[in-house]
Amino acid sequence: MNQSRRNTLKLLSTGAATGLSGLFTADVSAQAQNQTKPAYANGMAPVRVKSVKAIATAPQGSNLIVVKVETTEPGLYGLGCATFTQRAVAVVTAINTYLNEFCVGRDVDNIEDMWQAAYVSSYWRNGPVLNNALSGLDEALWDIKGKRAGMPVYKLLGGKARFAVPCYSHAGGTTPEAVADDVQRLMGLGFKYIRIQQGGYGAVGALNQKPDFKEAGFGMETDQYMNERVYLKSVPAMFEVVRKRCGDEIELLHDIHERVQPMDAINMIKAVEQYRPFFIEDPFSPENMEWFRQLRQSTTVPIAMGELFNNINEFKEPMVNRMFDFIRCHVSQIGGITPAMKVARLGEWFNVRTAWHGPGDVSPVGHAAHAHIDLAVWNFGIQEAVNFSDKMKAVFSGCPTMKNGYMSVNEVPGLGVDIDEKEAAKYPITTKSNWQVRKADGTIIRP
Repeated sequence: MNQSRRNTLKLLSTGAATGLSGLFTADVSAQAQNQTKPAYANGMAPVRVKSVKAIATAPQGSNLIVVKVETTEPGLYGLGCATFTQRAVAVVTAINTYLNEFCVGRDVDNIEDMWQAAYVSSYWRNGPVLNNALSGLDEALWDIKGKRAGMPVYKLLGGKARFAVPCYSHAGGTTPEAVADDVQRLMGLGFKYIRIQQGGYGAVGALNQKPDFKEAGFGMETDQYMNERVYLKSVPAMFEVVRKRCGDEIELLHDIHERVQPMDAINMIKAVEQYRPFFIEDPFSPENMEWFRQLRQSTTVPIAMGELFNNINEFKEPMVNRMFDFIRCHVSQIGGITPAMKVARLGEWFNVRTAWHGPGDVSPVGHAAHAHIDLAVWNFGIQEAVNFSDKMKAVFSGCPTMKNGYMSVNEVPGLGVDIDEKEAAKYPITTKSNWQVRKADGTIIRP
């Protein structure tokens, strides 16, 4: 073998040894890097839906429906609000019969995909029954995502834009003076925003009159009566008394609840403009949206609207055209946190603020969902306050809390609310609801 060939073989053998050494060194280095990699960089294994079920309960009188989504990770589950009080049994059926079958096996992290798929899975979409079922699923998935991330949901939505959530409370009475007394009581509790209603929505049962339709035996015994003229005269008088008694600093709100004719509503809103309402809520029913243009030309009073909307597309044109100032969505009615965030983001472009509907017939899980959104969105406006009874807090642990007119959430992963299913079972739901309000001749008044 000549010298040149020997040198070539020698170089090749040396290179191979060096290469093998490099491979082993690289392997050791990779192992060391993996050992020092922070936990967040390792990611999380996929988790799938194991089951979806409805939990029905009524500890405070109103029917409440909560969706529980269990996962393939032991002990990990999420809760969401699916409360449609007036048709609660129908929502339970939709969840247990259809939603469970639809969701099992799906990746819990793909919230947007699951929302869109569930939304169109019935072909005909929208409507309070299916949207509330979908809302319960959506909020439960956000609850799970927060727990997996180790963060409250508001942090996943962008973090806090305010330290807590300003709320308005409800003052009432049978006379303007009684309403003013109640406003002063709530001011003493720290509320800076107060809704004032004399005799309930539309002064139902005003003057204890027995209407003609009852004298004639028309309708049902439990049907209520509203005197529209009495109501329309009472609201400006109520605002005047409360302003004189309670001063100009307190923010005053009022809810028409769609119960009078559009032109009557416009004239009444013009009459209270001098008392500077924070907003007047729901002047028109969803069937009368075209009247907003006339309202805007007639008065500068801020308007809140949207409580009865179902389809998220109903918001677009009114918001773009600035027909109202506050979007008054019932979050479970439109499908949960996912669409509510889209509505809120759209509102930011047109200076429309949020004012999520938060009555007593929303579960503590739903109120928590509202508050997490409220904390995160820049164009927040106001939130409806809520008080939970001891029975409610025995069923739902971790309820949002109220202090000095502000709502706060638990600073724990997820939405922060849990449910005791055994305690919930002590308060079965009913199928009764009564929204029948009539004029003197018996004509139904639309809410």
